[in-house]
Amino acid sequence: MHNSGSGFSGQKRLLSSGKAEETVQYVKDAFFQADDLKMKQLIFNGKPAYIMYIDSIADRDQIQTNVLKPLLKTPEGKIEDLAAVTILKKTYELEQAVQAMLEGDCLFFTDGRKELCLLNVYKKDMESGQEPNNEKIIRGSHQSFSENVMKNIHFIRERIKSPALTVKFHSVGRTSRSKLAFVYVGKIANPALMEEIERRLSYLQVDSVQSPGYFEEFIEDCPFSPFPQILNTERPDRAAANLMDGRIAVLMEGSPTVLILPATFFSFFQSSEDYNMRTVLGSFFRLIRVISFIIALILPAFYIALVSFNYEVIPVEIVFSIKNSLEFVPFQPVLEAMIMQLTLELLREAAIRLPNAISQTIGVVGGLVIGTAVVDAHLVSNTMIIVVAITAISSFVIPSNEMSNTIRILGFPIMLMSALFGFFGIVISMMLILVHLVKLQPFGSPYLYPLAPFNTKFFKDTVLRFPVWMMNERPEDAKPVYLWKESRSRGWKRNE
Repeated sequence: MHNSGSGFSGQKRLLSSGKAEETVQYVKDAFFQADDLKMKQLIFNGKPAYIMYIDSIADRDQIQTNVLKPLLKTPEGKIEDLAAVTILKKTYELEQAVQAMLEGDCLFFTDGRKELCLLNVYKKDMESGQEPNNEKIIRGSHQSFSENVMKNIHFIRERIKSPALTVKFHSVGRTSRSKLAFVYVGKIANPALMEEIERRLSYLQVDSVQSPGYFEEFIEDCPFSPFPQILNTERPDRAAANLMDGRIAVLMEGSPTVLILPATFFSFFQSSEDYNMRTVLGSFFRLIRVISFIIALILPAFYIALVSFNYEVIPVEIVFSIKNSLEFVPFQPVLEAMIMQLTLELLREAAIRLPNAISQTIGVVGGLVIGTAVVDAHLVSNTMIIVVAITAISSFVIPSNEMSNTIRILGFPIMLMSALFGFFGIVISMMLILVHLVKLQPFGSPYLYPLAPFNTKFFKDTVLRFPVWMMNERPEDAKPVYLWKESRSRGWKRNE
């Protein structure tokens, strides 16, 4: 079961014993044997000496040029006289040394001496990343991941300055040997989850893995499900927030997209901007996204059921308007809806493939010209144009492109069911989708959590967003080692 404490406080400050082997082992254990923890060994003043640093934070070229070369050239003397660095600090505390390494220092020590030297070699020329293309926000960070996996790890380490942040490297593809990095917080993430991912990875037999999408298909539980089971993000702040909830991030060389797993249904409706605005506004916009999901999924089918089976549900004033618009249309409502939805998909795909300057013209002019022409030619009714437009706008509201694509696919079979059975067909379709969602358990985590299994305690960050200081527990779907967060309240009262 989960521990009730946070596990991040109350540690005693440890002093260096002077034994190099003990210092090396302590630093390795403090960083949970992270693969980006590097070590160099040399002889200095006639004794074994060691240089340890975090490869994703420290500048390897500075270490080679300003630290390692001078010490190899002059193997005797004082480190402060030989190393060409601007900042050099000394300490006897191992914990302080570990924290300094997270700030970009490299650790130098020799066997038999308790003194630890910290040399600042931080990567100052690290690119900040461009504006995210698919997850743009108004207020908050505008940094995105790059295509360099070490830079991406650097961005995450900048946000989570904890030695518990663990990095494990793997190579996939017999021919391509593509580089993967698994990043998680060792004190929070469930070890069984990482073991399960590595177990599935061990069965992977393929010549080449060129993108995260390849890797995603090999390890996900239900590859034929239309619903995404792994969250994709371009934002370091979003990845860091998920890591602090006990999830695991998968980074791949050559891709600016990071995979977050396990993912739940409601995580695809969350945006980084929700936490940068007031609680009421964040909850309102998140509720709008869930409503837009339902609208985009069933609105065309709902319209087909109304005009084909259940005219009596429509108010009398609107009946005549709809009847007049359908009077000269030669197609059935379902065929009418299919034509317009397919046309919309063609316009959308064309806008994606073309350059930005032309794609905007295609989207606006194509939509206006085709929409006006088909209505004037009495091929499609005015009402159907409105329904399709609202459906398209609703699908764009959802912040996840994967979930938006899922709605576009599922809309077609729901329209067919509606054309065959009316409202009963919509209900059957939604029941089948709901059963499928309840049965989905990516990496052993319930996909509809906390709705199924039902748990009111964790509804604080689903359809609605409670104040951050009230969300004092991590989501249980990832089965984190430590369920409670360190900050459980604001810690002050009004008029106190």
